[in-house]
Amino acid sequence: MTDRFDVAIVGGGPAGSTAAYHLASRGRRVVVIDKARFPREKVCGDGLTPRAVKCLHEIGVSTDGPAWARADGLRIIGGGVTLELPWPDLNAWPHEGLVQTRLDFDSLLLDHARKAGAEVWEETEVTGPLVDDNGVVGGVSYKNGDRGEVRAPVVIVGDGVANRFGIALGIHRIENRPMGVAVRTYFTSPRWDDNYLESYLELWRGNDLLPGYGWIFPVPDGTVNVGLGLLNTSKHFQAVDYKRLLWDWVAGLPAEWGLTRENQVGKIRGGSLPMGFNRTPLARPGLMLVGDAAGAVNPFNGEGIAYAMETAAIAAAVADDALRAGDPRALRAYPERLREAYEGYFILGRTFVKLIGNARVMGALTKHGLKREWLMRFAFKILANLTEPRDGAASDRLINAMVRNAPAIDRMVHS
Repeated sequence: MTDRFDVAIVGGGPAGSTAAYHLASRGRRVVVIDKARFPREKVCGDGLTPRAVKCLHEIGVSTDGPAWARADGLRIIGGGVTLELPWPDLNAWPHEGLVQTRLDFDSLLLDHARKAGAEVWEETEVTGPLVDDNGVVGGVSYKNGDRGEVRAPVVIVGDGVANRFGIALGIHRIENRPMGVAVRTYFTSPRWDDNYLESYLELWRGNDLLPGYGWIFPVPDGTVNVGLGLLNTSKHFQAVDYKRLLWDWVAGLPAEWGLTRENQVGKIRGGSLPMGFNRTPLARPGLMLVGDAAGAVNPFNGEGIAYAMETAAIAAAVADDALRAGDPRALRAYPERLREAYEGYFILGRTFVKLIGNARVMGALTKHGLKREWLMRFAFKILANLTEPRDGAASDRLINAMVRNAPAIDRMVHS
């Protein structure tokens, strides 16, 4: 069987659903193909920063009601210090964060794309790309009991960190760019309605301070999402038992959270975090990568949902232009758009990851940085990537200048 669409989207996560919404809203014939049946569980911290909230507002998703837990900011704990940092008060971004389990969140976005006119095929496995003699991707093959093909002049791939579709086309990981691993579970907790995301900056393995952090994010169903993430700049990255590390860390948390084995809900689950656009190429004739498949995770904080939705919106705009031009080579504009949006910031993020891989640097930041609230408020803006794009406070102008100049400095250093 052969079906024809304007755009075939591989993967129904936040990136795929967002791309589908934008394209269907422009009147394009779109199909989203995913091997799972939604709702399905996904490993994540479940927290949404103001960047992600803005993405939701831009596609018309309502964030009112009891399905969402409000987060007024971030509570940072480390070095004997506790800081409550509200989200920066900026005109360019909402002044709230949210929490919703990926079980609910991904289904919500997929349904939103479906209502906009996208066709959704669940429990359907994409088995490979369709490529012509000139190397142009022109669709996908699939199976769902039957086998068939989808012919489409544009294919958008959001199949997650594994990126099996891209691997078949020679897309590969850039080895010197950061990776992370995160594990999480849920607990019923008397503090499930806390209105701050809580982050712990001290993760220890014996006497070694690890480059990563732990979190407790209140969920609107009466539970809390508890997890930790570790960067591959740690010598323990490959060797550590992540489940044991999580339980060792949880054992030292305040008893008032009620994080006991009796209160645990579900298993500990883990996944990889591909950071700083650690995949290449991000586009080729007929094809673009979005979200985790592109490695679009913030190296500073491990945030992926906002960047999945943002890269999807960019890909949708480029796809619409390419379809209008009738030229799949027009997708080469996509990597350039990503460079314009993220290159400087992700260069800073990759530098930060290398620095905190040094235990002495990580220890100094935790011991001395947290005691200076003005410094932490400045750092919070960088870590969350939240500044006014122009005419902001002095701290915003400084951060924006750092981001603008980072590519040139990086080229000088590596020339």
